[in-house]
Amino acid sequence: MKILVLNCGSASVKWGLYADGKSVDGGLIERVTDCAQAVREVIFSADVSDLDGIGHRVVHGGLRFSTPTLIDDEVLEAVTRLVPLAPLHNPVNLEGIKIAREMLPGVPQVAVFDTAFHRTIPPAQAMYAIDVEVAQENGIARYGFHGTSHEYVSRRTAELLGRDPAEVNVITLHLGNGASACAVRGGRSVATSMGLSPLEGLVMGSRSGNIDPAVVFHLHRVAGMSFEAIDDLLNQRSGLKGLCGDNDMREVLRRRDEGDAAAELAFDVYCERVKMYVGGYYALLGRVDAITFTAGVGENAAPVRAASLSDLGALGIVVDAARNGSAARGERLISPDGAFPAVCVVPTDEELEIANQTAELLAR
Repeated sequence: MKILVLNCGSASVKWGLYADGKSVDGGLIERVTDCAQAVREVIFSADVSDLDGIGHRVVHGGLRFSTPTLIDDEVLEAVTRLVPLAPLHNPVNLEGIKIAREMLPGVPQVAVFDTAFHRTIPPAQAMYAIDVEVAQENGIARYGFHGTSHEYVSRRTAELLGRDPAEVNVITLHLGNGASACAVRGGRSVATSMGLSPLEGLVMGSRSGNIDPAVVFHLHRVAGMSFEAIDDLLNQRSGLKGLCGDNDMREVLRRRDEGDAAAELAFDVYCERVKMYVGGYYALLGRVDAITFTAGVGENAAPVRAASLSDLGALGIVVDAARNGSAARGERLISPDGAFPAVCVVPTDEELEIANQTAELLAR
């Protein structure tokens, strides 16, 4: 099958063209201010002849969507109703879909949802401890994100270990500008760090991650900040950026190496949060076969990997310094031979996962 994948973000459009599961073309348009125009550029420039389908990344599928879904007007309306749960992402996802349908009306279009992989999370993990009726009336639950990445990486980790994914328990750490952890038992997500929105969980480039909810009330009542200003603070001016002024881990590491105290603190806060989730998910899973790093920071920042798993030898978690610090790329082990659990690095490929899921749905 020939599949075009469109991954429309809040400020970028990433795309890929796949034939029988192999990449034949692709690209990234950054600093996007007009998503519709960017998608038009992709369709004009790519070889879209004889397409079998178009796969779209859609960030929030709510409680309704748990699998890749063929897009029709009803699905578009449902995704539109979910905009309040993902106000930065679902609108641009919808824009990309609408332009693709307009320009290639005869090509089947499929929505692949970031939240879908996490629909297997049990109620004890998915529910927040608030009034049940309020939660149900307002769709408040742990949805989780980066699902296509966690699904792809957990499966590739099992294959790297020469194991059946259905027999392997993995903790996947998607560490990029956005960051999330996931506990995967036998190929199924059973816990994840992001929640109702992508704000919860790990420290990120500009997002705070976990925070006492009372901070919001305090800033509103005592500091006089509007809820819009607090939203901006927690999403755009927190995380690494809030702690040291830089949201790029490469710059944080450079400054840390030069003895910058603020960068050192930001690095420590970031890695300590990762370590806490690893320990928690280890306890939840009971048996962990592998811990896998992925995405921009996870794949490239050896100091982050080492610090995030330091002092966990009592759990059998050990990082080999030489392997971790190697310039090697691609899928690899960074734990000593025979270590259990294994520690791995697996580059993510969300576009390939979307292409494969799209092709699988259209082949039914």
